[in-house]
Amino acid sequence: MKRLLAGLSVLFVLFLTACSSTDSASGTTEDGKTEIIFWHAMGGELDASVNAIVDEYNSSQDKYTVKPVYQGSYEESLTKLNTVAGTADAPAVTQIFEAGTKQMIDSGNIQPVQKFIDEENYDTSQWEENISSYYQVDGEQYSMPFNSSTPVLAYNKDAFEEAGLDPEQAPRTYSELKEAAEKLTIKEGDKTSQYGLSILNYGWFFEELLATQGGMFVDNENGREGEATKASFNDEKGQKVFELISDMYEEGTFYNSGQNWDDMRASFQTGTMAMMLDSSAGIKGLVDNADFEVGVAYLPHPDDVDPQGVIIGGASLWMAKDIEENQQQAAWDFMKYLSTAEVQAKWHVESGYFAINPAAYEEDIVKQEWEKYPQLKVTVDQLHDTVPSTATQGALISIFPEARQQIVTGMESLYQGEDPKAALDKAAAEVDTVLEKGSRSR
Repeated sequence: MKRLLAGLSVLFVLFLTACSSTDSASGTTEDGKTEIIFWHAMGGELDASVNAIVDEYNSSQDKYTVKPVYQGSYEESLTKLNTVAGTADAPAVTQIFEAGTKQMIDSGNIQPVQKFIDEENYDTSQWEENISSYYQVDGEQYSMPFNSSTPVLAYNKDAFEEAGLDPEQAPRTYSELKEAAEKLTIKEGDKTSQYGLSILNYGWFFEELLATQGGMFVDNENGREGEATKASFNDEKGQKVFELISDMYEEGTFYNSGQNWDDMRASFQTGTMAMMLDSSAGIKGLVDNADFEVGVAYLPHPDDVDPQGVIIGGASLWMAKDIEENQQQAAWDFMKYLSTAEVQAKWHVESGYFAINPAAYEEDIVKQEWEKYPQLKVTVDQLHDTVPSTATQGALISIFPEARQQIVTGMESLYQGEDPKAALDKAAAEVDTVLEKGSRSR
């Protein structure tokens, strides 16, 4: 009996402790603040950066408390959200990668931030248009951009000099890229010690090389003027991308680095290849870890094309629909704080991601960072030079992860000698099938 009473006493204490910290129904802490949960996918050093920003926000005002919780990768975070969305266990704010945008919109479980923009006439012109537009449909802002990146061409300046190339003049067109790659490739008999170029087997890079030509990934203006029903990427523009990879691989100037980002970057840093496509968010780490000078340039394009620029990558912050009004207000207040120039300047410097508020680039800490890493300014310049269009705005489809995997399968088939057009047509046919199945299930 004594043990039973002791056990009940412990349970009672735990119950009181839980109740005193936060009222789960109202999201109110014991000191009267509204508490919200923020799920994010920023691991490692970025987890520490996110936690620091949240701590500073919590200390900056006395109405709200944000509790950040790391949920793993983008895919893991989205999967976890799908299991609790629409319930009391759903977080107020969730970071979702750009490929999940259509899925989030269609879910019916999110509150578009446009509601709060309209209610207080919030000035969204302080957000980078070429970033925020990705998360807009028919003029409605669904989420707030947070961590954003684009692809760039990274290259080994030392290798350029050794090959007799101008290290300050990176190739812009496909013909220049092929010519430079041939000069950069070093062969010793049957063994190649340095390749000219590598592109990760990842669908995002294909999308970007397509968009800079003004190409569409799917029909109906990239799914932004109606539900996408068919793939469009297997047109002449898409074929040029696959032909570039196929031709260079056959010529022995292209290195297949697989699908792992870390493996690709390690290969670049050890001199396996002299040029590669990488995310702008990875450039700072690349510079820090390379034993040579790293150059950064705009994304290459076919010779007969006026380049349109790049599509934004990364992720944005989404607000839950079925939460209390005070929690939504807390979520919106937190988003506005994240949008400030001071916070975005710190985030850009620490993470390498773009500042969604361009005013951040005028902050002293950014200017100092750019002096140390001039490569970062190149990534921002490319974003600013991007021509706004439905091509560079990016495709809007709910089956993006599956579509990207089909592109990967197509890319990998090129290394087995598959004809570029045939490989692309197969990928398009598979995407068409998935799009049709998705349409029937709705």
